[in-house]
Amino acid sequence: MKQNIFKDFFKYVSLNILGQMAYSCYTLADTFFISASLGANGLTALNLAFPMFCVINGTGLMIGMGGGIQYSLLKSRGENKRASSVFTNAVWLSLCFSALFVLLGIFLSGTVTKLLGADATVFSMTQTYLKIMLLFAPAFLMNHLLQCFVRNDGSPSLSMAAMITGSISNIVLDYIFIFPLHMGIFGAILATGLAPVISMMILSSYFIRKKNGFHFINASLRLKIMSKIASSGIPPFVTELTSGVVMLLFNFIILRLTGNTGVAAFSIVTVISLVVIALYTGLSQGIQPLFSSSHGAGNTHNVKALRRYAMITMLLLSALIYFTIFFYAPQLASIFNTEQNQVLQNLAVTGLKLYFLACPFIGFNMVTATYFTSTERPRPAQMISLLRGGFILIPIAFLLSSLLNMTGVWCAYPVTELIVMIVSVGFYKGEKL
Repeated sequence: MKQNIFKDFFKYVSLNILGQMAYSCYTLADTFFISASLGANGLTALNLAFPMFCVINGTGLMIGMGGGIQYSLLKSRGENKRASSVFTNAVWLSLCFSALFVLLGIFLSGTVTKLLGADATVFSMTQTYLKIMLLFAPAFLMNHLLQCFVRNDGSPSLSMAAMITGSISNIVLDYIFIFPLHMGIFGAILATGLAPVISMMILSSYFIRKKNGFHFINASLRLKIMSKIASSGIPPFVTELTSGVVMLLFNFIILRLTGNTGVAAFSIVTVISLVVIALYTGLSQGIQPLFSSSHGAGNTHNVKALRRYAMITMLLLSALIYFTIFFYAPQLASIFNTEQNQVLQNLAVTGLKLYFLACPFIGFNMVTATYFTSTERPRPAQMISLLRGGFILIPIAFLLSSLLNMTGVWCAYPVTELIVMIVSVGFYKGEKL
């Protein structure tokens, strides 16, 4: 049994990490092509608009992973009708949030752009990116929902294929829209918005071949089911929201310290950070269905084995990520510094080396939160996620930036994740499996 659970672990985690790596190419492609065509101002506009993308992405993951957890638990107990009821309620929840985002894009995109800190230099580009992003929110949310349910229904390979296809299409469309068609930042976000549509076309084969164990049924909408979905999905939501909070907060602090050039440097750190977070998200999404099904079936041995495998994988992944960033920081920064701005280059290189000291702490906290929420203990998972999402980060960022300027800005994130990891260890020691 132990050998089988390791095989399942390797299959689910490797496929999800590969899929998330491809998914993170959304941001890499946008950043690279925008920097090449629009320079530092384009990078600044992208970074100012991106916190809202984190909110949309986080909402999709909250409903998708939260619903997937509940679906997997019920399916493992043979409660198929209730499992399909979870899917139905998750679809309606996605549609409700989609409507809110679309209305925000139609009527309040200018107001949100101002709140995000865009000045006259980058206001137009930022608003364009933000507005189109919000209008495509239904595609982002439904794509996350379907991927999570397909994965929890036993088809991680199809979920990965959909993510990779969407990402490749985004890169190709980015190039076509920005360069041959000269569509600028509108072309960049249009390519990103079309990617989940293409991804869902791949996922539709799952329904055409009638392999799906979940169905949209004629069931009443139940607040209790929706609250369970949201409760289980809070950790991935806060993980994404944390990226948005970090961007928003750091943009505000950096604008006062070094202006738009500093924000452009932070955008380089941010885009690489999103790739790093995607790797840990892949690990978390890979272990979640296995945790949920093993726990639902009452298999404590497998749950313990999975937790051990996840922690070992997290440590190896963290070491690989940090040493790659540390030794190749100048090359990574120069990829996005197409104007060869030396001030931008110096800020970005220093930022990369300090900011990503957080790697093992991020990984530990994300795995721990996934473990707790997948085994029906959402409260410690929620506490870990909320501490990561601003309760510690905000005061630490202001304190360190006031004492150490930009060095303090770069160090705020690893210090925050370290403090949260200490709390997470306390939860581990206090729990009884």
